Amino acid sequence: MIDWSGISTAISTATGQPFQYASHYSIGGGCINQALGLCGKDGREFFLKLNVADTLEMFVAESVGLQAMSATLSVRVPRPIVSGVSGAHAFLVLEYLTLSSRGNAAQLGKQLAAMHRCTEEQFGFAQDNYLGTTPQPNGWTADWISFWRERRLGYQLELAARSGYPLHTLGAQLLDTLPAFFEGYAPQPSLLHGDLWSGNHGYLADGTPLIFDPAAYYGDRECDLAMTELFGGYPAEFYAAYQADYPLDAGYAVRKDLYNLYHILNHANLFGGSYVRQAKEMARRLLAGVM
Repeated sequence: MIDWSGISTAISTATGQPFQYASHYSIGGGCINQALGLCGKDGREFFLKLNVADTLEMFVAESVGLQAMSATLSVRVPRPIVSGVSGAHAFLVLEYLTLSSRGNAAQLGKQLAAMHRCTEEQFGFAQDNYLGTTPQPNGWTADWISFWRERRLGYQLELAARSGYPLHTLGAQLLDTLPAFFEGYAPQPSLLHGDLWSGNHGYLADGTPLIFDPAAYYGDRECDLAMTELFGGYPAEFYAAYQADYPLDAGYAVRKDLYNLYHILNHANLFGGSYVRQAKEMARRLLAGVM
């Protein structure tokens, strides 16, 4: 049972306008949270995410990530309204936007490049967040290789070891050889979406691009580009526009697998099965290229 009264009160307080629940409907596409369209008696509509009460921290972190990306005035993101707990549910209320799968992909490439030009002095983020339901540690680190070794690949490999997956030896070898992937290349701490697969972008009715469901942090911008090539890819004009505006280093062709290994390891830790085999194959290929 959803406590609509508590959610309505939170929306009223956050917006400064009284909100009374009228109805709701299910929205497909999400695999972690329940997604709903929430309608008020005054005709206002919001996008609502629901999960069990102890997942509030995940929604708070998502809201912080959206706010950080919005502050860059680059690519459009949904505006977070309020998060909290009502009854048995944690919730996140976002502005409601009608999305299409087609729009100005070249504009998305240019706008992502603009967001990536927003940098910090160190790698990490103001708080830890989540990659899906997996905690993502973001403690500030001055050195990118150390960050990727300790906060990303090393962390996922530890989770894999706890699950009994046979990745320890390959993983340890890969962590030892990380500097070889960065010879002559020193990335800047760019603001990243952090989970930019093909399902986390869309377009408004006028073609304006939108990205959502972030796992934001400051890291090598190649991480976002690599993720766009995983699980389906983005349109060709997206990549052309990004490259024209902010060209990638030639070493990206190799490092993209290093960066995508993080996501495949996360899927292995969440779902097991073929993702474990895929992670082993990727690690072997990466090691073969530098040893």
